[in-house]
Amino acid sequence: MCGVAGFLDSRQPIERMTTIISAMTEQLTHRGPDGSGVWCDPKGSIALGHRRLAILDLSSLGHQPMHSPHERYVISYNGEIYNFLALKQHLQTKHYVFTGQSDTEVLLALILEYGLESALQQLSGMFAFALWDKKEKILHLARDRLGEKPLYYGFINNTFVFASELKAIRVYPGFQQPIARASVSRFMQYGYIPAPYSIYEHIYKLPPGTYLSVSNGTLATRLTPKPYWSARQIAEQGLANPLTLTDQEAITQTDQLLHQVIKSRMVSDVPLGAFLSGGLDSSLITAIMQANSTSPIKTFTIGFNLDTHNEAQHAKRIAKYLRTEHTELYVDAQDAMNLIPKLATIYDEPFADSSAIPTCLLSQLTRQHVTVCLSGDGGDELFGGYNRYRLGQSIWKKIALLPYPVRLAFQKAIWSISPVRLQQICSTLKLPITGDKLHKFATVFSAKSPDQLYQHFISQWYTPEDIVLASSMTQTTCLLQQLEGMHFIEKMMLTDTISYLPDDIMVKMDRAGMAVGLENRTPFLDHELFEWMWTLPLHMKLRQRTTKWLLRQVLNQYVPKHLVDRPKMGFGIPLDTWLRGPLREWADHLLQKDKIEQHGLLRAEPILQKWQEHRSQKRNWQYQLWTVLMLQAWIEHEKDIIIHH
Repeated sequence: MCGVAGFLDSRQPIERMTTIISAMTEQLTHRGPDGSGVWCDPKGSIALGHRRLAILDLSSLGHQPMHSPHERYVISYNGEIYNFLALKQHLQTKHYVFTGQSDTEVLLALILEYGLESALQQLSGMFAFALWDKKEKILHLARDRLGEKPLYYGFINNTFVFASELKAIRVYPGFQQPIARASVSRFMQYGYIPAPYSIYEHIYKLPPGTYLSVSNGTLATRLTPKPYWSARQIAEQGLANPLTLTDQEAITQTDQLLHQVIKSRMVSDVPLGAFLSGGLDSSLITAIMQANSTSPIKTFTIGFNLDTHNEAQHAKRIAKYLRTEHTELYVDAQDAMNLIPKLATIYDEPFADSSAIPTCLLSQLTRQHVTVCLSGDGGDELFGGYNRYRLGQSIWKKIALLPYPVRLAFQKAIWSISPVRLQQICSTLKLPITGDKLHKFATVFSAKSPDQLYQHFISQWYTPEDIVLASSMTQTTCLLQQLEGMHFIEKMMLTDTISYLPDDIMVKMDRAGMAVGLENRTPFLDHELFEWMWTLPLHMKLRQRTTKWLLRQVLNQYVPKHLVDRPKMGFGIPLDTWLRGPLREWADHLLQKDKIEQHGLLRAEPILQKWQEHRSQKRNWQYQLWTVLMLQAWIEHEKDIIIHH
């Protein structure tokens, strides 16, 4: 892929601008190891930097920052436009002449012909870019519809700065942004920092499907990104105008669309492969890739020596059936331990999705063989795969029958018994639930509405103010509460698509891949596929107790049912046992009372109580503790942090 960086400042001599932008760009070398470029406006108002990972047009004709014909625009671009050949042919009918084979050149011509917003609406792909209009002296930042590629922006001493990753912004002279306490609260609740916020005051994430226009004259005013596409609007339009199809018609048309989408993401001038976990999503991506390839697709998987967390054996059987060229790597706690110190550098801000560890290890393995890899991310949000979709409605119906005080009494009773003892009780009574799961399930008893139930499902610390000191987090209304006329399951699916998917899943995948110069492509995030799926009724996604009903029917055409028909496992690590064992010394170090309290961000007592309960196996607090540990590890990495008291 690539990395972009830049700033808008008319007060600096060009020599100093060149030095600064070179330093910023250098921080993104991992995103683009194949080349770099910087450009500063001779009139001294803008600097653009670019690091290149060559995927299409490996020649120097793909070099950036790139100038448009007649020199009106200059662009620094990170992404892949999958329909660029069709756009190129169309532009050639309008007498555009292209000198190279890159999609960047096509993007510039498209903007020249149609203007920025119209051009954005014609793109199919993943991207984040900065475009300087020399004529109007306006800088435009833009991001793809569903947030596959990152873009940060903000102000340092009244200078507007932007970059693909925070590490490039941090080297801008005078960077002393304090930690945003409200972001710490959000992080403690969700395990990630949702857009438009970042860990720093005055530095923001550009939301998916928007663009931002800035000039020196508007720097003092509050900047508001402008949407050119809205997942919420698309979903609402689809539900308002549903298609009436037979099951077979829906299966056939979805299959055809998936072939188009996946085939378009197989275009590459460098070696290409697929992540294969053995789950439904990655199995379908791999099967369709293999159906569109004349040679065996290269597939990659990570395994664990623990049956509860190991899907590698399933992936191996599917790879054998599809006849892919399969590579697997078994990892243990020592591999995780070796990686953990690097997470703060890779992710730049606190990030507590523990599946980042296997994802980073898998990306390292994959990069040894290929430069581009397709993954099945986004399938759960699109086809209805998370267990909360299947269980949410029925759980709410059941607990709503009980008076609220009775529910709280039940919760207290369950929590008074350790997960180990509960496990024994469940086994004796032959109940199909683990002690851990029963403990976790008890948290939902305090929900007063379906919306609160969803918040319980997605929260690590449901009430972050319990541990974050002097939090200024304003209780923003959850998007799910704003959605009217939708089924509860559809509300959850859409809310996850707008926040959890771009702010957690895509952050995890992008940084893990880019840390080793691996481009990750996610076919399920194709906007036309998204638009199609939201015109289909809910029973095509969840039917009775079956999740991803439609995806399963498509997959059954390629892979025998018995190879994929099993409970959802997820791509996690055995975090609870590792924290009690091989990671315990590391965790003990970060969870010392004085270390927790030294920056005045967190309350130590409730954290240390949970740590003691976890170590003694009285409770499983792996997720809550991991958010604290990831914040602590990040703070330790960022020695010069500033906090407003």
